[in-house]
Amino acid sequence: MSIARHIEVSAESSKGFEDACQQAITDASETLHGIKQLYIKNVLCEVNEQNRIVNWRVNGKITFVVERQKQ
Repeated sequence: MSIARHIEVSAESSKGFEDACQQAITDASETLHGIKQLYIKNVLCEVNEQNRIVNWRVNGKITFVVERQKQ
């Protein structure tokens, strides 16, 4: 049996939605192992004067499996 935990994360990218999601996972993976999923709670897009999206920001939860120490 495994135990899963969730943490809340925020990330952003000027490249697009998928890149912002990948940034969240990449940054979290520096300290977490066993990441299983990213649930996006909301997305914010910043728009410039020409009505173009210039930045994507995602807020969500990352689920990861807690590693147990072997005894």
